[in-house]
Amino acid sequence: MTEAKEQPAADTLELGTLFAALADPHRRSIVGDLLDEPAGARRKCSSFGIGVARSTMTHHFKVLREAGLISQYDFGNRAEISLRRAEVDARFPGLLELVSADRAR
Repeated sequence: MTEAKEQPAADTLELGTLFAALADPHRRSIVGDLLDEPAGARRKCSSFGIGVARSTMTHHFKVLREAGLISQYDFGNRAEISLRRAEVDARFPGLLELVSADRAR
């Protein structure tokens, strides 16, 4: 059974919280990887090779989810995430483009 973890509503996303979540280079890398995927695509949490412990990855996903940048779905023994691209773009146009541009440098 799929269970979506709790996340903030799109209209309550706060710019400062998003900036704080994106301040960490590992989390920016995760968001950048998701920006390379088609809109709405989900990726297994284990597919991000950023070289940190599993518990640290879990923390990064939690910060991104609580900031409103990602949706997370649990399938019991595995989890998947997707970028909330449309919601973030609607609330803060251009923010994800900046993340993508920063990654390209």
